Amino acid sequence: MKRAAFTIFFLSALASAQSFEGSVSGGVDSLSKKDLGSGYTLDGGFRLAFRATVNPQEHLGYEFGYAYNRAHLGSTGSADRGMAVHQGFFEALLYATPQDARIRPFLAGGGHFANFVPPGQTAQYGQGETKFGINYGGGVKVKITGPWQIRLDFRQFNTGMPFGLGASGRLLQNEISAGVSFTM
Repeated sequence: MKRAAFTIFFLSALASAQSFEGSVSGGVDSLSKKDLGSGYTLDGGFRLAFRATVNPQEHLGYEFGYAYNRAHLGSTGSADRGMAVHQGFFEALLYATPQDARIRPFLAGGGHFANFVPPGQTAQYGQGETKFGINYGGGVKVKITGPWQIRLDFRQFNTGMPFGLGASGRLLQNEISAGVSFTM
């Protein structure tokens, strides 16, 4: 039932959209709070994101996507080990300029999930720990030529602490990325 409702919402948004954008971007992922508790730390790395955006109104868009983050899990007395953080997200975009403007700054806000996969485990087999949160930020899209544009994104993903190691507070993951988009 939930899948059918999402499919209907997605298809109706596409049908009424003034434009559709597909983009890929890369950048850095940094963490504001690295201490997970019990002697463990988590540090950011690189980020690769795929986004799809529908713009049903002149100054409003909806964006959803997937991001792969390569993070580093450290513990007292051992070297940092690479781990994955998979994210799915949905955001509303509020544009400052009309759709035909060459430069379109925007604000973004929405929800997401993050699947934290420790070293030696894989998300393909349902391993890792999933946390839900909110995200907010902004960016700018700049038309280059024809249907092509570049984009710069700045986001903060506010998520619960993974792995239950005793750290309090929220994990604040910062995205700084640049990418290309194709508009239809």
